[in-house]
Formats: sequence, structure tokens, C-alpha cells
Amino acid sequence: MSAAAVSEEEEGKKRKAHGMLKLYYGINDEGKSSEKLLDPTDIDGVHFHPELYLTKLRKEKSLAELMDIEADMVRQIRALDSDMQTLVYENYNKFISATDTIRKMKNDFKKMEDEMDGLATNMAVITEFSARISSTLQERHHHITKLSGVHTLLRKLQFLFELPARLKKCIELGAYVQAVSYHAKARSVLHQYQHMPSFHGIQTDCQAIMAGLAGTLRQRFRDPSSSPQDLAECVELLLSLEEPAPLLCDEFLAHGRGRLASHLSELVGASDILEFVDRGCGGFISDACLLAASYQSLFCKEPGSTAQMAEEKLTKFLDELSEGYFEIVEKRLREEKNPGDNSLLVRALDRFHRRLQAPSKLVPGCSFNRRGTEIVVRAAQERLSQYLQALKDFFQVCITDVRQALAAPRVPGKEAPALGDLLAVLSGSVLNQIKSVLASVHLFTAKDVAFSDKPYFKGEFCSQGVREGLIVAFIKSVCQTARQFCDSPGEKGANTPPLLLLLLSRLCLDYETSTISYILTLTDEQFLGQDHSPVTPVSTLCSLARSTAQTLLNQYVKSQGLVISQMLRKSVETRDWVTTIEPRNVRAVMKRVVEDITGVDVQVGLLYEEGVRKAHSSDSSKRTFSVYSSSRLQGRYAQSYTPSAPLDTNLLSNIQKLFSERIDIFSTVQFNKVSILTGIIKISLKTFLECVRLRTFGRFGLQQIQVDCHYLQLYLWRFVSDENLVHCLLDEVVGSAAHRCLDPAPMEQSVIEVICERG
Repeated sequence: MSAAAVSEEEEGKKRKAHGMLKLYYGINDEGKSSEKLLDPTDIDGVHFHPELYLTKLRKEKSLAELMDIEADMVRQIRALDSDMQTLVYENYNKFISATDTIRKMKNDFKKMEDEMDGLATNMAVITEFSARISSTLQERHHHITKLSGVHTLLRKLQFLFELPARLKKCIELGAYVQAVSYHAKARSVLHQYQHMPSFHGIQTDCQAIMAGLAGTLRQRFRDPSSSPQDLAECVELLLSLEEPAPLLCDEFLAHGRGRLASHLSELVGASDILEFVDRGCGGFISDACLLAASYQSLFCKEPGSTAQMAEEKLTKFLDELSEGYFEIVEKRLREEKNPGDNSLLVRALDRFHRRLQAPSKLVPGCSFNRRGTEIVVRAAQERLSQYLQALKDFFQVCITDVRQALAAPRVPGKEAPALGDLLAVLSGSVLNQIKSVLASVHLFTAKDVAFSDKPYFKGEFCSQGVREGLIVAFIKSVCQTARQFCDSPGEKGANTPPLLLLLLSRLCLDYETSTISYILTLTDEQFLGQDHSPVTPVSTLCSLARSTAQTLLNQYVKSQGLVISQMLRKSVETRDWVTTIEPRNVRAVMKRVVEDITGVDVQVGLLYEEGVRKAHSSDSSKRTFSVYSSSRLQGRYAQSYTPSAPLDTNLLSNIQKLFSERIDIFSTVQFNKVSILTGIIKISLKTFLECVRLRTFGRFGLQQIQVDCHYLQLYLWRFVSDENLVHCLLDEVVGSAAHRCLDPAPMEQSVIEVICERG
């Protein structure tokens, strides 16, 4: 059944009940009395007649309507039966409860009546006795009151006359509190009546006795072995004896200074940082809190000038004494230089910071909380510096491992480590170390650490400390360390292995493309600071990494070019090109050059993509230079040795250079294999060219240069981006050799090809 149907049914019941009441009182809808007869066919009316009702239904209703009325009536009868049963059960329980309650009340009232009767009897007896006493003492009441006052006065006088003896007795028994209490009771009376000789004598004796007691209390007060409870008792008694409060404050603090100073000397022997903090907090801080609490309970009870003076003395005392404690703590924290397990240091700092809250709450004016927070902040900053240095050292160790792996001699049957694997190990190790450091540093901002809610650790620590001071500084250090390998290579390039330059350039390029963004994103997610200080943009670091990668790659190209250039230079300088024999094969140095460049191609291909080449001609490997052909050489250089044209050769060479494309030897290298090999080959061939220009050649020397250049052309064109570059440089080499030749008779091209194919 829906909620709407239930509410409608309840509303119908209310209307029926209201209608029955209106019918019972004879009230119509307008609130007036109804004079006409009630309807006997109204089933809810009091004058309902069943026979008339049935007759009316049979006349007016059809069979289907009669069946519906019957079903509705059965449903209403069942509902009324259920309601009646519910009412009976509920009322039955209520009747039983009411019966039990009435029975209990009956028993209770019966007892109460007996007690009230007994009370009334007792009150009557008391009233009777009171009347008798009043009537008996009525005449003597005034006299008794007077005698009672005299008796009280005599007791007070007796107490005063016995006061010196009582004081001496208390002092002998060590009941100093009782003695001071007796004297405090009588002090005002003795002072009031000191003009009377008898009272003056008692006052003098009491003052002498209490002066001796004050001396005894001071002696106990100055005793270093006295417990804090004894000190508090002595101070309280001396204050009751009206001793000067400032002097007592100074003496109380001086006594506490020695005890606290002894705790500072005990901190020197602690080895573990957690043990050191526990010893300091359990000794110095706990005793400082006890001292402050006792001091305040004695001298700062009631607000006033005395309490203010005492509070100022206590604040100054704690600040002075805590300086020594904080200096020892800072010195001990500076000794924690091993960043391996940071959780121990964070736990120690957390415990240290928590224990400083107690004295700060006891004495709000002291600087415990501020100084403690400063120490924690400096310790966190120092730990960040240690982690930064640890990351730098780790990176240096990784670089050393890579250098050793590159320099290790190859074992026969065992492959040397691939550059890709070395790069993956280096990059992965550094990244894992950074993650480990971030996890350790994140302990400073954990929710269960008390000082993590300080403004510094919510803002500046995250942005300037971790992000800038640790991660950004390490990334810059990586780039700076990598650049240092480019700053100090010797003239021969032997200080830094070229492969290390190549590997570091790829590492920096990977940092520029993905690693830097990943590291900084990871840092920002773990350290959500609320500081809005400016930070180094990711783009700036990426630009630095790319610039470093470019510098390293340029240096690699120069280094490899220098290695090959040295071989070519020595091969040119150590040979007598004028008297050399007719070439029969390619020189071994040229084969070595091709082998080295092929090895460089393999190594570079492990780290860099291929790159884009210009379209090669179909016969690149067979292509010859125009100056290689004997006919052109003869036609080009024959006139140089005729009397009619001694300068035509130089003129033609200069004209050819004007129309040839200029080759930039040391241009910026792109981050791909083709560009890198192109740069190395340009440097090598340029060195070869300059060395040839400085030598003088005979006929066979020129022919040997032709053979060597053709051999280089056969293999080097496939490594460069534009094969014309190799052709142009080798063309200049042969042309320079021809210029420097005493008898320029070039070798036939077919012979050259046979020699190169055979070699």
C-alpha cells in the first residue's frame, strides 16, 4: 500500500470521528443545532436501522456495486477488529502497570505515615524540653553569656602567655609549620597591644624565637641536598614570616640553577640522538617545569606587583639557563651527518619539540617554544643540505662506475657493457636515489609530527627547501658536473673518455625531455606547500639540461674528431711524399680511420636516433670526384708547368672556391646519429686537408693521396647527412696535394678502383 493511500485512509478515519461527534451533539456544518430527524440509513449514525439500510441498498445499487460495498464493509470490520485488539492489549499492559504502581504507592504511603507520626511525636517532645530550658535559664542567660565571653578571653590570654613555650616546643619537635601557624594567629594581637609591658615581653620573646626559626629555614633552604618539597616548604614558611619576596625569589632560583646545570653536564655522554633528547627532556626540561611550577605556586599565587616581579625573574632565569641547553642541542644535532636513517632524527626532533610545549605553557613569556622551533628548522635545513651533498656524491660515484666500466679491458668471450645499459643503470640509480631522499625528507611533514603544522614546514620548507634547495639544486649540479667534463680536456682529449661525454649528453637530453618534469611533479605532489615564493620554472631547468647536452655532444664530436685527426696528421707528417714508391694498396691508417668511424657509428646508434639524410644517388659508392680523373687533372694542372701560364692553376683554384658551398667545420651538432658522424668526419677530413697543404708531394705521393681519398669516399659517404660534403672535402684534399706536387701525374681511375677493391 502506498504512503498516499495510507495517509488518505487515516484522514478518512479522522473525518468519521469528527462527524460522529457533530452528530452526537446535533451540530451541522454551520455550527447550528439541527432540528430535522437523523437519517436511519447512515451507517455511522447513532440511529442507524439495518433493515432500512439494506432495503435502500437493494433498491439503489446493482449487484456489482453491492459486492463492492460488501468487500469494503468486510475490510472496515477487520480493520476495526484489529484496532480494538491493539487497544485492548495496550490498555491491558497499562492497567497492569498502573495496578502495580498503586500497590507500591500504597505501601510507601503507609510507611511514610508511620514515620510522620514518629516525627511529630519527637517534635512535640523537643518543643517541650526547649520550653523548659528556656524558662529555667531565662533569668541567668545574661550572666552565662558574660561568663562565656570571659572564659574565651581567658583562653586567648592563656594562649598568648604560653606562646613562647609552645613555639620552642614546636621548633624542638621540628613542627615548623605549626610554630609559624601559632605565631601568625597571635601576631596581630601582640602588635596591637605591644604598648603594654606584659604583651611587649611576649612579643619580644616570640620575635627572637621566630628569628631563630627563620635562620634555620634559610639554612635548610640553602642546603643543596634539600628536596624540592623541602624547598617549597621553607619558602612558604619564610614568606609567612614576612621575609622579603625578591630575596627569596633569587635564592630559590639560584638553588635550582645548580640542579639544572648538573643535567646539562650529563648530556655530553649520550651517543644516540634519541637517547640524547630523552635524557635532556627527562632531566633538564622536566626539572625546569617542576621548578617553574613550584616557583609560581609560591610567589605568583595572587596577582599584583609581587607576582609580576616574580614572573619576570622566572622568565629571565629560564631564558638564560635554556641558552646553554639549546647550544648543546644544536651542537649535538650538527654531529648528525649521516643521512641514512632520517626517521631517528625526525623522532628525536618531534620529541624535543613536544616536550618544550610544557614550559612554554607554564611560563608564556619564556622563549622555549620559539628557540625550539628555530632549532628544528635549522636541523631540517641542515639535513636538506646533507641530502643534497649525498645526492651529489652518489652521482659522482655513478659517474666513476660508468668510467670504470668504459675503461675496463674487454675479456675474451665476454661482451662489453652496452652504452644503453649503462645509461639505463645510471639514470635509474639516480632517479631511485632521488625518490629515496624525497621519502626520507617527507618525514618532516608527516601528520603525526608535532612541528609539521608550523608555517615554515607548511610553506617555505616545501617550496624553497625541498624543491629549490634540494631537487632544483641537484639538477643544476648534475648539469654543472657534466659540463666540467667539457671544461678541462687536455689538448689530446685524453682526460675524459669520449663515450662518457656521449652518455652524459644523452642523460641530459633525457632529463630535458621527461625526467625533470617527472621529478618536479613528484616533488610538488608530495610537498604541497602553502608558500607563494617564486620558484624555478620547469622550462628553465629543461633549457639548462638541453644546453648542457648540446655542449657535451659538441665536445664529444670534437674529441672523436681529434682522435681520428691525430692518426691522419701523423700518417701525413711521418711520410716522405716526394721519394715514396708507387702505390700498390691503401695505407693501413685509412682502414683504421674507417674502422674507428664505423665503431663510433655503432656506439652513437645505441643512444641516438638515425636522423635525416639527403637523398643519395644510386651510384654513391662508385662515384668519383672530377679531380680524380687523370684527364681532368692533366688538363687542369698541365698548364701550370708551361712557361706561358705559370699562375693559371692558382687562379682556377681560387675561382672554383668562390663558387663552392662553404663548409662550417665546427657547426652545432643535432641530437641524431647522422649529424654526430657528419661533425666527426668534417673535423677529420679538414685536418687531413690542412696537413696535406703543408707537405710537398712527388708523383707517387700524389697518386697515394688519390688512392687514400678514393678509399675514404667509398665508405664515409654513408655516415654523413649529405654525401656531397665528403666529396667536396676529399676533392680539396686531392686538389691541395696536386698543388703541392712537383710532378703532378695522376693515376688512372681504373687503377685506383682496382687498388681500393683489392685493399
